[in-house]
Amino acid sequence: MMKSDRTKVYALHLFVIAGLFALQFVLPPYHHNSVARIMVLATYAMGFNLLFGYVGLMSLGHAMFFAAGMYASGLAVFYLGVAPIPAFGIGIVASVALALFVGFAALRTSGMSFLIVTLMLAQAFWLSVLYFREITGGDYGLVIFNKVAPLTIGSFEISLSDPNARYNIGLLVFSTALLGCLAIVRSPIGRILIAIRENEDRTVMMGYHTFRYKLIALILSGSISGVAGSSYALLFGNIGSSFIDINQSINAILWTLLGGAGTILGPLVGSAAMFYLIDFSSGLTRSFMFIVGFVLLAIVLGAGKGVLGTIKSRWAKWIP
Repeated sequence: MMKSDRTKVYALHLFVIAGLFALQFVLPPYHHNSVARIMVLATYAMGFNLLFGYVGLMSLGHAMFFAAGMYASGLAVFYLGVAPIPAFGIGIVASVALALFVGFAALRTSGMSFLIVTLMLAQAFWLSVLYFREITGGDYGLVIFNKVAPLTIGSFEISLSDPNARYNIGLLVFSTALLGCLAIVRSPIGRILIAIRENEDRTVMMGYHTFRYKLIALILSGSISGVAGSSYALLFGNIGSSFIDINQSINAILWTLLGGAGTILGPLVGSAAMFYLIDFSSGLTRSFMFIVGFVLLAIVLGAGKGVLGTIKSRWAKWIP
């Protein structure tokens, strides 16, 4: 990559982060909360995009990593009164452990078989949550809003229920994931992951142990999604089985494809567009999914690679 393109890449991503930071000062309360939620959900989609967009592995059960972070952190707070930072760490450990298990169970397959195995494992997770409803709250979930202790940093205490704290912590989580994914994609490991996506057999012939690199990608992907799940539980104060079911996994696929698979910023564009499309259309009619479906069809026909993916392929090939 040319030096000028490298400068543009970093400038674009830092500009997005700076823009999101500045946005909080002008947004009305409703949109202030909505953008905070979008940033956390976009982080979840970034985890999926790392696996699908850059390695070519389609997971239909990615919500289980989001839920692993969510339930590990949420249950630790609800039953044990764990402080936010240790609870956040517990969520990350849980998602990494689950990613390791899924990796060894599913990565010996590929294509449609990998998709089915991840779906089955996610469904097993979902059924386990429903079965142990006395602990997890089952379909109704648990409200942990009043049980999350203030975040203590030195002599300062920050309430996670404060809208400004929620927004800025969400921005911190999103920004860290964004810059982390950018660093991964532009690293030698990232180049190998892209080579696996393009032609795994040729990558093997070049001497690379593709299973090892796919496992690394799955662990990174699962941990990023787990960070999002843990953050969601602590910032928005609730956990529930709806965050594990297949619809949540499909959301990650939809947001990524809508924004542009294989682009760092694609999940943010897709999740924001989908959130506000549903929000706007649901205010017009009870049959809002007809409007959503029509708009999505128009986008697919006009931008087959997603919004940012199409911009990249036609006008800005330097976008990572």
